[in-house]
Amino acid sequence: MMTYAIGDIHGRQDLLLLLLDRIRDHAGDRLHKLVFLGDYIDRGPDSAAVIETVLTLQDARPETVMCLMGNHESMLLRAVSDPTVTYWWLRNGGDATLVSFGVREPASLPAHVLEWLRSLPVSFEDETHYYVHAGLRPGRRLQEQSDEDKLWIREPFLDVDWDFGRHVVHGHTPVLTGGPETRPFRTNLDTGAVFQGILTAGIFDERQGPPTGFISASLPD
Repeated sequence: MMTYAIGDIHGRQDLLLLLLDRIRDHAGDRLHKLVFLGDYIDRGPDSAAVIETVLTLQDARPETVMCLMGNHESMLLRAVSDPTVTYWWLRNGGDATLVSFGVREPASLPAHVLEWLRSLPVSFEDETHYYVHAGLRPGRRLQEQSDEDKLWIREPFLDVDWDFGRHVVHGHTPVLTGGPETRPFRTNLDTGAVFQGILTAGIFDERQGPPTGFISASLPD
């Protein structure tokens, strides 16, 4: 079965809808999975619509749509439980999320949205891949990885070509050179949707590690 893994969306509903259309065209009638790598919210203009789109997809296809938590969802949930860290979240784009939902504080977000965010796992795996928002710490098995690293790590994960036994598919660190980054043991699908206007999905075959291709969505200038 093919899996389409989608990088950081950050409130770009326009790019998400375009990318989903292109994925449907590519997949045709073939059964496929969708894996969202987190960071649905913040910075971009339409976090509320992004979450509703992803929620609707997952409700319709719960066995083939996997949604992971990103560090921005984690920041929001921390702001809900501890208002003293709200400013930290707002500085990282949370203000745009509040505007898109029409509320003034994180605790006022719709209850079903907060419930869904709390339910999100921080990793997913198949026979040949680990899917995670940020990455993994070299030298540790998946069971030994902390949630903090899965959501936030950059170095040493990005600096070392470490073989984790399965190909790691991640986002979190924007690749601002126009396309995704593929290394021997990992693929970075964060192509800066909110920075350079490109949202990317990697196409993965459960029988092999590296991507078989990419699908990107961008809007004309």
